[in-house]
Amino acid sequence: MCRDNKTGITEFFLLGLSGQPEQEEILFGMFTWMYLVTITGNFLITLVICSDKHLHTPMYFFLANLSCVDICFSSVTTPKMLVNHMLGSESISYVECMIQVYFFITFINMDGFLLSVMAYDRYVAICSPLHYTMIMRPKLCVFLVTIPWVITNLHALLHTLLMVQLTFSHNNVVHHFFCDPYAILKLSCSDTFTNELMVSTAGGLMSITPFSCITISYAYIFSNVLKFPSIQGIRKALSTCGSHLTVVSFFYGAILGIYMRPSSSYSVQDTVATVIFTVVTPLVNPFIYSLRNSDMKRALRKLIIRRLVLSRL
Repeated sequence: MCRDNKTGITEFFLLGLSGQPEQEEILFGMFTWMYLVTITGNFLITLVICSDKHLHTPMYFFLANLSCVDICFSSVTTPKMLVNHMLGSESISYVECMIQVYFFITFINMDGFLLSVMAYDRYVAICSPLHYTMIMRPKLCVFLVTIPWVITNLHALLHTLLMVQLTFSHNNVVHHFFCDPYAILKLSCSDTFTNELMVSTAGGLMSITPFSCITISYAYIFSNVLKFPSIQGIRKALSTCGSHLTVVSFFYGAILGIYMRPSSSYSVQDTVATVIFTVVTPLVNPFIYSLRNSDMKRALRKLIIRRLVLSRL
């Protein structure tokens, strides 16, 4: 229940990952390294795709968008945690927290939609290869990226506007390293029924829709691949899906373990799973797509050689 003083709070306190000073020092070094690698890796993927005309295809167009989203996604949470650690502070202003909630919801959902769009792209490439260029036209590709951006921003705006209507009393300590919407919701001393209803309905729909599209796409892919006459043809078809399936497993494996449950059951232990899809997944995406893709490795070598040659002139 809210106390008599309903003026609200002006800041929250983020306890971080462990709450132990000696462990936080180690985690600070790890998160700094992971963030720098994430930004560098995803930026390189975007740069390579933009600079190599051979990669100007729908698949790499979606991959470049995914890399941009991963850069933004990791930048929503990690920098504030690192800055707080350097300043010896745990505070984040109320406004900053709400902004973090908004962009966190936007980018996590955008990641899901882009993964579903990439699954559809693989479905068309494998199941209708002769009609691929006709189906995956540039206008359709732009449409498949633009619509999710509009939907995810409206969805994030809905949850953020509902959250700013809540009242917070003296309990403003967040057992997390960023303003996770579920963790913030638990701190409110006012009625959160509407918020939880929207999480269950609109939030559930935003999670289930991309995941269902991915599942359906791969169901059709596998059913068609099994009809191929040769083992070599099956391996070649599945190899084009390997990187995408690995990323999907990382991303949804962690999310399904946390956000498919009522917010009341959200615990500090779930922080580990949150780290996987907020920090680890954007980190490993560049390596998964570059190491398993000969076209990406070739384009990256060309870019590096070109830069070295220009630097010596």
